[in-house]
Amino acid sequence: MTSSDRTRGTPPSGKESGASGEPLAPQDVSVTRPYTHQTHAPEGPAVRRFVLTVVEGPSPGAVWDSVSDACSIGSHPSNDFNLDDATVSRFHCEIRVGPRGARVKDLDSTNGVILDGVQVAEGYLRGGSLLRLGRAVVRFDYTPDNNRLPVSELTRFGSLVGGSVPMRMCFALLERAAGRDVTVLLEGETGTGKSQAAQAIHQASARRDKPFLTVDCGAIPAELLESELFGHEKGAFTGAATRRIGAFEEAHGGTLFLDEIGELPAELQPKLLRVLEAREIRRVGTNTYVPVDVRIIAATNRDLRAEVNAGRFRSDLFFRLAVLRIPLPPIRQRPEDLSLLVEQTLLGLGADPERTQALRSPGFISKLEQAAWPGNVRELRNYLERCLVFEDAVALSDVAPQGGRFEVDAKVPYAESRRLALDDFERRYLRALLALHQGKVSQAASSADMDRVYLYRLLRRHGIK
Repeated sequence: MTSSDRTRGTPPSGKESGASGEPLAPQDVSVTRPYTHQTHAPEGPAVRRFVLTVVEGPSPGAVWDSVSDACSIGSHPSNDFNLDDATVSRFHCEIRVGPRGARVKDLDSTNGVILDGVQVAEGYLRGGSLLRLGRAVVRFDYTPDNNRLPVSELTRFGSLVGGSVPMRMCFALLERAAGRDVTVLLEGETGTGKSQAAQAIHQASARRDKPFLTVDCGAIPAELLESELFGHEKGAFTGAATRRIGAFEEAHGGTLFLDEIGELPAELQPKLLRVLEAREIRRVGTNTYVPVDVRIIAATNRDLRAEVNAGRFRSDLFFRLAVLRIPLPPIRQRPEDLSLLVEQTLLGLGADPERTQALRSPGFISKLEQAAWPGNVRELRNYLERCLVFEDAVALSDVAPQGGRFEVDAKVPYAESRRLALDDFERRYLRALLALHQGKVSQAASSADMDRVYLYRLLRRHGIK
């Protein structure tokens, strides 16, 4: 491992565990050379255009027309649709149009989202729906026109693969990030490949021959993280026997990947903000500032807008990090990519193709497509490794069905069948809940509106650790 490609504060295996392998399609490209920016991305799928109109509250009659598939609404000017009212949170909600229609999501706002008279965390909109956001009431309407979303022509970017529309939309943004020296915020669930995306951006950028360093903000104790990032002078604190160069200085000229940025302690957030604004750092134990030339890529599995609303993350730091936001889609939004993911994972594991034909068969892939994969590529890789250990396809009983459907056997008595279905639901729900909260039981219980003791009892009942 060279100094230009090492991880600080994380085990050598890395944070994300999506496999890497050889190119799988004729369109695959190597990202060891500079990325040449394309002036026009190919046109992607069409999504219905919509319009928002303020019918009550601040600026009645104000109208906003969509230009993409999403719109953020809030009182901060950086939102797509700005509502200047004290009862509207800085990032109040987001509307996103997908294959199943338009959906509104509350971003943990103070006053909540009232959709057609009902408070919702998430809900689907219809033409003419009314959203009450604090004192403001906004009407949602579809228009006869469509918006075209940009997609990439590639089916591979770095070690990430995918031919689905969601993944090619992601590749289009990654290509833009590679062609510009801007700060990037990678967003996505655990296991979606955020660290691979960061490395791919670096390798396809003009900084590819300079260092790429990773600092996991959630894996290093808060009292050590400042020294890890900015370095320290000899004698700065007990145990500081020598001067230490921090990650920012070590990555000079290259890229610094800040993983789990949502875990950054509050006392370090203004110091990181100063680095992003002034491009200079101060080692612990000195008053001298040192200029640094570093490209920042950050990643989080949280919605930092909700963290800003809750006061846990500085809004000014969020704006500095989110110059270009790139969401990485979970597997359940791109099941058609599973054949590529399986092929790449098996190649990365060094599996003998002749002995893994069953794991590449259409029937096996079809079964994988029915699972939800809350752990995404990391979970898929672990499952395939288990299959290789047993040299056969392991039962998918531990993988949550995507549609949540329990196979009914009418030959089984009703009471027994009902009990089996309930147990199946509980196991799937508990695994997905723990995966969503990285195994933190207290946080999971609070999110599920469940007593923590009862959650522990359910976990013991189903043998889930």
